Amino acid sequence: MQPSARYTLLFAAAVCIVCSVLVSSSAVLLRDRQVENQLIDRQKKVLLVAGLMREGEPLAREEVRRRFSESLEPHVVDLETGAYVEEVDPDTFNQRKAARDPARSRTAPENAARVRRIPNQALVYLLRSEGAVDAIILPVEGQGLWSTLYGYLALEPDTRTIRNIIFYQHGETPGLGGEVDNPRWKDLWKGRLAFDESWNPKIAVIKGRAGTPEEDPYRIDGLSGATLTSNGVTNLVRFWLGQHGFGPYLEATRREATAALPGPLRVAATKREVSRR
Repeated sequence: MQPSARYTLLFAAAVCIVCSVLVSSSAVLLRDRQVENQLIDRQKKVLLVAGLMREGEPLAREEVRRRFSESLEPHVVDLETGAYVEEVDPDTFNQRKAARDPARSRTAPENAARVRRIPNQALVYLLRSEGAVDAIILPVEGQGLWSTLYGYLALEPDTRTIRNIIFYQHGETPGLGGEVDNPRWKDLWKGRLAFDESWNPKIAVIKGRAGTPEEDPYRIDGLSGATLTSNGVTNLVRFWLGQHGFGPYLEATRREATAALPGPLRVAATKREVSRR
């Protein structure tokens, strides 16, 4: 005996309702675990660029938390003023989500990195050693050839010297633009200078080979066969170091460091800063 059309519809509806309840319940029950997984994943990436974790090193969650909490401080920063935003929890702040929210972001001016929206606030990390800031870690992103590259740039406390860079998500061509993942290429960034003497972003990935950091401080070897990806890396790093990115924050950091110097050193540093302008 064939079931009636009414029975078939009711049965299908019941199955859909049960499945919906199960899926919704699973999402609610697993939400805390998902948030925790996202936080641990983000902490691993920051540990990598900070030099506190090796590529491919298998770390338990507890070890990730321990290394992170012992050495790193996350802070939410107002990109326009460069000030810390103390009322926002950095552990739950989602910069990408903020950039997509018109209430928490703004349209970016035309830029070579093809960044479309800039969040009002962004997340930075301070690497501390014996209480002093040992490095400043900034999230960076921008368009390569085929994809948006997401990464972190680590600067020395002088806010000018590059300590490290990683790209943890992209869709560039393996063996070409995908060489942004190559440890040998990333090592070339160490000791280079992000800014010129007037604090204009100057670091660039060139076509061909660059000299040593001492001889050629502003240039990085290009990625063979991947000129557009190389240009994209240059553009995105310069954008986030500039006035529409972390420029105001880095400037505020330099002012604070200068203010903390003893009198004669503070006067000398201020004179150097004025002469650069």
